[in-house]
Amino acid sequence: MDGLGADRPGRSLRDAGGTSGGLGTFVLGAIMAVGGGYLLLNQVMVTSHYWHLFGYDMFGLSLVPLLFGIGLLFYNGRGILGWLFVLAGVLANMTIFFRPTSLYNTLIIFVLLVGGLGLLARALRPR
Repeated sequence: MDGLGADRPGRSLRDAGGTSGGLGTFVLGAIMAVGGGYLLLNQVMVTSHYWHLFGYDMFGLSLVPLLFGIGLLFYNGRGILGWLFVLAGVLANMTIFFRPTSLYNTLIIFVLLVGGLGLLARALRPR
């Protein structure tokens, strides 16, 4: 018994996610999705605004609602108050934008991300 499920009748190590999908398709999809996600997040720039005091940027103070919300979520993951503080800390005080890049790089990023997710879904689908 190797603990990987290969000892069960009719199952092999090539099954992905308990279905008869291919392990190679799953691994290739995961690599593509992770690579595309990394490249996409690498192109995102985050800056702060709104919180200024006497002409100084108060980015650290704008993180207080975010950190308080994360603490509430660790205390009670279903609590709506924690989610509201997290959203207030992230969305209200930060400007999030996509850095300029070439069309080729943008297409590579999204083909890797969406193609990888498609391969993952295909590998997990029962045949």
